[in-house]
Amino acid sequence: VQVGQWQRSGSQYDDAIQYVKSGKLGQIRLVKCWAYQGWMKPVPVVPNGPAPAGVDYDMWLGPAPKREFNANRFHFNFRWFWDYAGGLMTDWGVHEIDIALYAMGVSAPKSVMASGGKFAYPDDASETPDTLQTVYEYEGFNMLWEHATGIDGGNYGTTEGIAFIGNNATLVVNRGGWKVIPETENVDGQRKPKIEEVPHTRPAGPSALDLHAVNFVEAMTANDASKLKCGIQTGSVAAINAQMGNIAYKTGKKVYWDAAKNQFTDSDANDLMKAHYHNGWNVPKV
Repeated sequence: VQVGQWQRSGSQYDDAIQYVKSGKLGQIRLVKCWAYQGWMKPVPVVPNGPAPAGVDYDMWLGPAPKREFNANRFHFNFRWFWDYAGGLMTDWGVHEIDIALYAMGVSAPKSVMASGGKFAYPDDASETPDTLQTVYEYEGFNMLWEHATGIDGGNYGTTEGIAFIGNNATLVVNRGGWKVIPETENVDGQRKPKIEEVPHTRPAGPSALDLHAVNFVEAMTANDASKLKCGIQTGSVAAINAQMGNIAYKTGKKVYWDAAKNQFTDSDANDLMKAHYHNGWNVPKV
């Protein structure tokens, strides 16, 4: 199985990760990840109705709570409802957080806290927050996730991306490319860059999404899961961290992770770690 965190197949992300690991940025104390989605408008409230012809709605719901069919909860907007998804925190967050954790060589935070809400469109039909800031504490650095709908003005003039902020420079990478912005220091009365600037460099070659599909086929052909760019275990790391952000948001607390027990120290947070299956569905014990 190839998990769809396809940014791992992008040349710009490979280059950026290698640069981060080189140590040239100096001590990295903060990593920022963001998605500002100006195209996202309010989800209008619509009445319930019949499912489209050919749709087995009970099967579509699966283990989610039984509800009457509503077009908002179907494709594409299902992702803004808690029964089926986690909003932008998981929809976009899993892609950006994946690269951040991969580059920094970490897998689980010490603590997470989140604040936000439905500030842009408080009366629309969606449930997940349209505005959110989530702070993850890892060993030696913090990571900040933030998202907003109806706004394109994200960090460093980009709608989405990851920034590794070090003592010597900041590296910014997104689907459009990567760059390094040096810090400056006073040298004989003049401000000079601490390290060499890397101008914005666009990705080369085929699209990362296409390359991700090619990688999957190559691994299948070779019958070798180790060739996958993002197998299940690898992909689960960012997914779990993104879900942790939503758990912190839902509890309204700063929650702490006990790595030895593989659970939070807070009972409310632990209650949100597992899905609650409905309609006769369950996870088989093997």
